[in-house]
Amino acid sequence: MTEVFPVTTHTRVVRAGEEIVIYYPEVVGLADPAWQRTVNTMIVKQAQDMIDEQVAGDISTVNTLIGQYELKNNQRNIFSLTQSNYLYRMQAAHGMTILRSLTFDMSKHRVYTLKDLFKPSSPYVERLSAIVAQQIKERDIGLLSPFTGIAADQSFYIADKTLVLYFQLYELTPYVFGFPFFPISVYELSDIIDEDGPLGIMAANI
Repeated sequence: MTEVFPVTTHTRVVRAGEEIVIYYPEVVGLADPAWQRTVNTMIVKQAQDMIDEQVAGDISTVNTLIGQYELKNNQRNIFSLTQSNYLYRMQAAHGMTILRSLTFDMSKHRVYTLKDLFKPSSPYVERLSAIVAQQIKERDIGLLSPFTGIAADQSFYIADKTLVLYFQLYELTPYVFGFPFFPISVYELSDIIDEDGPLGIMAANI
């Protein structure tokens, strides 16, 4: 089998003063320049959308804005990353962080939503919701309101053989809890994952 090397990235930085700094990854060295531009455009757009969402047109009261990223998976041509923005406004009680993610199959030139990871018509929402509900119970996670299930397009990333679902601050739990993450082994979902999709590729014994 031909060895597949990880995707190469460089860190880019945008600064607007000492307290406004955005770090984001730039993919480099791909064999297909058009696909490389597509991936990088999506990463930059996500970073800009996050800024727009938080700043909401009022930059005058922004004291601190820090954007960071993490590469969660970079193997077997499955490239999954998160981007986070921390914003603090003058005289606010505390800062606010938002988290977003992107998952690509670099060989197929495709970006994935949650439903794309599973077989067509599979009850993935119900299965994942049941697993999250069980984790909430087992981990004794305090909720702001009763959990009724995940969204069909729930936020996620892939980390090796794990699908990680997550919620935004205040979406499910109090602020002090931080981001609620729910790691789920791909083997727990083996009967409904798309074997040719990212989870199937990560689960394969190769």
